[in-house]
Amino acid sequence: MRLIKLICFLFVVQVYAQQGGMWIPSLLEGMNEDEMQSLGSKLTAKDIYDVNNSSLKDAIGHFNGGCTSEIISSQGLLLTNHHCGYGQIQSHSSLENDYIKNGFWAMNLNEELPNEGLYVEFIVRIEDVTTAMLKGITDEMSAREKQSLIDKNRNGVEKKIKKEDWQGIKIRPFYKGNQYYLFVTERFEDIRLVGAPPASIGKFGSDTDNWVWPRHTGDFSLFRIYADKNNRPASYSEDNVPYKPKHYLPVSLDGIEEGDFTMVFGFPGRTNEYLPAVAVEQITQKVNPSNIAIREAALEVIDANMQTDDLVRIQYASKQARIANAWKKWIGENLGIEKSGAIQIKRDFEMEFTKALKAQRLESEYGAILPEFERLYAEFEPVNVKRNSFVQVFLVTNELMQMMLRVAQLEMASKNGQAAFNRARNSTINQIKRIHKNYSVKVDRGVYEKVMPLYTDKIDVSIYETTAFVDLDKALAVLEGDMEDVITKLNSDPAYVYAKPMIMEFFNQYEPEFQRMNTEINGLQTTYMKALMQVMPDQRYFPDANSTMRVTYGKVNGYAPRDAVYYNPVTYLDGVIEKYQPSDYEFDVPEKLRELYTAKDYGDYADANGKLPICFLGTNHTTGGNSGSPALDAEGNLIGLNFDRVWEGTMSDIYYDPEICRNIMVDLRYVLFIVDKYAGAKHLIDEMDLVHPKR
Repeated sequence: MRLIKLICFLFVVQVYAQQGGMWIPSLLEGMNEDEMQSLGSKLTAKDIYDVNNSSLKDAIGHFNGGCTSEIISSQGLLLTNHHCGYGQIQSHSSLENDYIKNGFWAMNLNEELPNEGLYVEFIVRIEDVTTAMLKGITDEMSAREKQSLIDKNRNGVEKKIKKEDWQGIKIRPFYKGNQYYLFVTERFEDIRLVGAPPASIGKFGSDTDNWVWPRHTGDFSLFRIYADKNNRPASYSEDNVPYKPKHYLPVSLDGIEEGDFTMVFGFPGRTNEYLPAVAVEQITQKVNPSNIAIREAALEVIDANMQTDDLVRIQYASKQARIANAWKKWIGENLGIEKSGAIQIKRDFEMEFTKALKAQRLESEYGAILPEFERLYAEFEPVNVKRNSFVQVFLVTNELMQMMLRVAQLEMASKNGQAAFNRARNSTINQIKRIHKNYSVKVDRGVYEKVMPLYTDKIDVSIYETTAFVDLDKALAVLEGDMEDVITKLNSDPAYVYAKPMIMEFFNQYEPEFQRMNTEINGLQTTYMKALMQVMPDQRYFPDANSTMRVTYGKVNGYAPRDAVYYNPVTYLDGVIEKYQPSDYEFDVPEKLRELYTAKDYGDYADANGKLPICFLGTNHTTGGNSGSPALDAEGNLIGLNFDRVWEGTMSDIYYDPEICRNIMVDLRYVLFIVDKYAGAKHLIDEMDLVHPKR
């Protein structure tokens, strides 16, 4: 009987562990530690997070606020995704030195390239400050009153916290504002590019393979953290030296097998797992289709020009990747929600919630939540769709309209006086210079012709012939002079005259309405989260991602996306060669890589069958922000680099289905192979601690 109970317990634990979760690393003791160890982990909670001793969290850095990175040597060598470092690789590229096409490898410290504005941030410690942050909050307060008091409480908490002068503080809400945690941070701002494979490796498969398994992409790049002589954060200086970390990750040469434990450690960006059914319905049936159509129209133009013009390819490489990434993700998200029946599952769950309210006689307290969600989302829908469409056109896809938005904000700033105008003008000039650094009038006009009809029926292509803003010098000339003169010139520019009414409509109508209703919805979501945890306490609750440090764990596993189809969890270099299409911008393969394949010259990086592994799948619950996250084995050694999810499971941001949600990781043996055998950068391999934990 005891054996049966033990088997049942382990089965339940393993089922639960497959159901997703992004856990706060300081709170792993207990359930999470037991679950991880039941899956094969040999790590304790303190191995992962410890304030008093070095631990895994000390090697994990938030890369430029949007990705994750990890330290892999005692000299501050930093690993992240190729697409996370893409902006830096692009900024150092030119027609003469095309690092996007050819790759880049620094053969010594002097060749490593500095990157203005790039930073990596580490977590020193995490503290629960819920009581202090919610002091004085009552249910009778409006959402605005609550937020005002929380902001006041925040100031008090920040003043009392003990930290070093060079350290920072962040306070973030969890469980929809029902809990608060404080993070003490260290930000390093001297980050130098060390190595990156060519796009034909680092972006192999490009848009066609993005979000799709099987993947064969070597999505990695290498940087190095520099610090001052005291090993503390410092801005760029030639006197800085490589950072000596509290902890760095050993790299396993033993690789993975199906069923192995995996842990992904990083900074996931944003999830909404506890949305009501009506919200998921609106996202997938109204908002996503509109956003998809606009981005698809822009990509049609950008892709065509990138394929025929090398300069445009370099100029638009990063922008195209950014636009395409969310476009394809939303398509997969919609398919996944439909395939999994997520909306009906949520409605069924809401029925159980309603029954639990009745059973516990809490209808008077929480019974109005779900009907109120229905009312609010019905009112919210037209505003939500229109606002999202504006953002896609004026901020994401069309650069002339983006410039018009910026100068409109400049004119609005002028109403607050000369000082406000001067500050806004400096910001506007920098933004316009940034756009023109990689700008093609031909491409942008083509994008305008495609996307603007999806927002308005008022189209005027002639503005590209008459506006000053398609030429940087002329644009800057418009912004010269005193405030009245600049405003007069702006309102004489044809592009501004065209765009201004739409921009003012956004700021005067759609944005205020969106913020008002969104505040109401968020306030109700906070109450709903509180009610769920009170009324149905036996459910499994993890806080939504909010760009703070999290741990997610699972196993190496394949999956069955469709009837009679099963995907194995590992891909090999053989698949790269199978996909090879000479001169194709997505599937070309460098000659040297083909030669290494033909000779089977894999060095120490092949698996037991003599094949070179490229990527593998896991059941780890990840999202945007986990790009570049380390995949760790049962002992905390680096085995992979997270970079994507499978297309059928991209809906995991709003609904995690353990049957089809999988994360995709680059096998570290492929990373080492490219650095060593392809790039000849053996000195970087020599920096790392290579281990054989399975031996």
